Amino acid sequence: MERLSFASLTLSVMTSHKRLKLRQCTNCECVINGVWEWVEECARGAAAEEPAMRGILDDVCLSRNSLATSISARLARKLSRRDMPRELIEPLIREALTEDQNILSQIAQDLIAIVDRDPACRTPLEPLLFYKGFHAITTYRISHWLWQHDRTIMALQFQSLASEVFAVDIHPAATIGCGILLDHATSFVVGETAIIRDNVSILHEVTLGGTGKDEGKRHPTVCDNVLIGTGCKVLGPITIGENSRIGANSVVLTDIPANATAIGIPASVVRINGNKVVHESEVLNQRDYPDVVHAELAALKQRLDALEQRDTE
Repeated sequence: MERLSFASLTLSVMTSHKRLKLRQCTNCECVINGVWEWVEECARGAAAEEPAMRGILDDVCLSRNSLATSISARLARKLSRRDMPRELIEPLIREALTEDQNILSQIAQDLIAIVDRDPACRTPLEPLLFYKGFHAITTYRISHWLWQHDRTIMALQFQSLASEVFAVDIHPAATIGCGILLDHATSFVVGETAIIRDNVSILHEVTLGGTGKDEGKRHPTVCDNVLIGTGCKVLGPITIGENSRIGANSVVLTDIPANATAIGIPASVVRINGNKVVHESEVLNQRDYPDVVHAELAALKQRLDALEQRDTE
């Protein structure tokens, strides 16, 4: 008898139509239960295909009865240490998820977003078990719940654990929406007053930081459906407009309008609504992500050559 692979099994478990229904569902309980059923089916298939993984699959998924208990077990396994044992951490995570169903709904939406946007991810079981970006955002969600309930020291403890374990540092007071893809995650830093709206994709080594010792709102606001590339630094109380893209390694110091593409150091808008923004330096034939600094230097050189030519005449 032909043995079903994990990939072929997951395709039969969750069709594109069913995934679409999950993404469009506005009922929190429906989304949570739908994602949990998906995870359970994938876990059973994975356990059958890879018996050596049976231990972790049993602990995290197969012996659990809900997404809340599964998430609690996975995070506790990751975060526990001698002075914060699993016996202490797991009930605390479960308490947050039980008391605030909105957190669980956000987690379910995050899992759906990862499967939708990361071509390397086939099922929600994969980020639940292995993706530290998902683990880091979920740990933040617990620390944020603790912060909102005036459990400041424990909230900061969870922030510290996430920083040590995942190399991700998110202040528990920051505001982060749902449907977040934090890809690879290493060295992601988010300041206290930062706001990240819904359906945002962020790659590794991104900083949403402040610019000094200013008080009040001093960190960026990232609107819906934004993509921030690897290594970007977004600094100060600025806004990245919805549907915008920030190119890798850019340094953003001013507001970026909606539906824009910005790149460079400092970042410059090169497209709005899909149309190229014409700079003085646009004498060069640039690609989608032009080298703005090189182009500006080339334009300055042209002007300097023209001045020198005029002086010699």
